[in-house]
Amino acid sequence: MPKQQRTTSEPTSENTSGQGLLWLFGAILSIQGFGSALTEAGWNTSFGVAGLLRAAHVPEWATLLVGCAGAALLATAARRHYAKGRARRRL
Repeated sequence: MPKQQRTTSEPTSENTSGQGLLWLFGAILSIQGFGSALTEAGWNTSFGVAGLLRAAHVPEWATLLVGCAGAALLATAARRHYAKGRARRRL
């Protein structure tokens, strides 16, 4: 007897939790990276990621790199979300 394939494309719990983690880590890294760079430039103080990076003697531009990594994660999450929406509309 042949196996039946699922015809619906309902999200599994692994897909939704992975997608949620992309959004979460992207937001955290963006806020920490860009926020740290802004507060350090404006008020000459550091918090979060910037404070840890300063203690490790990492260059100041590294906080912007952390923010860009967060923006890349957010862009990936948005792209996957958009692609899933288009795939559902086609069915």
